[in-house]
Amino acid sequence: MKYSVLFLILVLSLPILFILDILNGSVNIPFSEFLNAFQGIEIGRAHEIIIFESRIPKALTAIVCGASLAISGLLMQTLFRNPLAGPYILGVSSGAGLGVAIAVMGAGAIGISIINSSIALPLASMLGSLGILLVLFLVSLKVKDIMTLLILGIMIGSIAIAFIGIIQYFTSDAQLKSFLIWTLGSLEGVSYASLSKMGSVLLVCAVLAFSLIKSLNAILLGEQYAKSLGIALVKSRLLIILIAGSLAGMVTAYCGPIGFIGIIIPHLCRLLFQTANHKILIPSSMILGASLLLFSDLIAHFPSGGISIPINSITSIIGIPIIIWIIFNKRSVSSSF
Repeated sequence: MKYSVLFLILVLSLPILFILDILNGSVNIPFSEFLNAFQGIEIGRAHEIIIFESRIPKALTAIVCGASLAISGLLMQTLFRNPLAGPYILGVSSGAGLGVAIAVMGAGAIGISIINSSIALPLASMLGSLGILLVLFLVSLKVKDIMTLLILGIMIGSIAIAFIGIIQYFTSDAQLKSFLIWTLGSLEGVSYASLSKMGSVLLVCAVLAFSLIKSLNAILLGEQYAKSLGIALVKSRLLIILIAGSLAGMVTAYCGPIGFIGIIIPHLCRLLFQTANHKILIPSSMILGASLLLFSDLIAHFPSGGISIPINSITSIIGIPIIIWIIFNKRSVSSSF
């Protein structure tokens, strides 16, 4: 009963935030016009373009990205048995950024622009994120201390950032500007075609994540317990890496590095539902992640005068205090791992 009520609240919050995100921005849309647009009643051409060609794709992008980052963060935290693990903290987003930097500025060096490519950019980003996550996985086979793994992840991410800096130093002004704008993070400009690809990746990864519920729950209780249940640990870990890296890489490719959603959402869900069962955590993390990114986008468009704050700045402002709180309450946090 308790779970049902909480899920109902989460599910109801999603469409409310979705509508608010569509209505608010540099141009506010009256709710009556929003209803008329969906009923096929003619509205002003300007508002119609804003609703269907800008606001709805942006809100749908927030839902897909929020859900993707939440699943990615949850799987990483389970794999490393560390509540502070996440795409941003562990350097996975930095790895995705390095892949994009090599693709964008490397291709630019030979006169090819792929900043708007629907295939090359996501592929480079996913390969970069998977590469970092694979290194961390290999290290985790030798190093069992979770705080050591966390520090190594931060160091590996810093190395990726260092290489990005070197590439930036030798690139042209035009390519450098394109890459720097991309690094700010944005939910704008994602087409319906790209959204369908992102949604497909999310759907496949979510189905795979649900198929791993038994393995994920067992991994939390230790390797020996998982082996006693007949869990194929190597296969499960590699699949977890593939899912988490693909989701983080996809989001980073299309929207830039969006931090802290992947790290705070799983922990908030554990606190809300008071459980470590992935049967509850996976769907709740997806819904809460989507809602939080919609809320962040709503906050990003509050300033007047058509000014929009980079989405990465908003998620950082929300996420950092929560992470600090997690660190100061690490005894209660670690009880779920």
